[in-house]
Amino acid sequence: MDLSGKKIAMLVDNLYQEMEVWYPLYRFQEAGATVVTVGAKAGETYTSKLGYPVKCQLSYDDADANDFDGVVAPGGYAPDHIRRHPKANQFVKDMDTQGKLVAAICHGPWILCSAGMLKGRTATSFFAIKDDVINAGAHWVDAEVVVDNNLVTSRKPEDLPAFCKASIQVVAGVLV
Repeated sequence: MDLSGKKIAMLVDNLYQEMEVWYPLYRFQEAGATVVTVGAKAGETYTSKLGYPVKCQLSYDDADANDFDGVVAPGGYAPDHIRRHPKANQFVKDMDTQGKLVAAICHGPWILCSAGMLKGRTATSFFAIKDDVINAGAHWVDAEVVVDNNLVTSRKPEDLPAFCKASIQVVAGVLV
């Protein structure tokens, strides 16, 4: 699918899960989208659980949902750091309100919980945060990928092929 002209925000912070940042980032780029790493501080380098670096291009302060077609929240422990920033949560909520792609994998749905956008939605996550997702109001299911309109969620790195395929389809307007 051709995503030329589309812009995707990739949320980043320390202790992210390597594959859950880089695999979607490259898949979106391969589809023609521009991917921008968004974090607490532009210019900051964040490291993965194994120490792999990613440089933040745009801060939450400067991120505007009107400028993007989708947002991806990776797993690892980064989501626990990301959701501590009210502007990160607001950015994700604004993306959802505008009907744009909100994709979260593994522990990424923690951000969705803090953004207050799961009530009445169907979602999945890594099993360890199932209770958090349910307590945020979602109907939790154990599936490799769950698509609820513009919301795409998956459980773990092994689900990345289905997660990326569904996310790209949502941005392309094929799955809504």
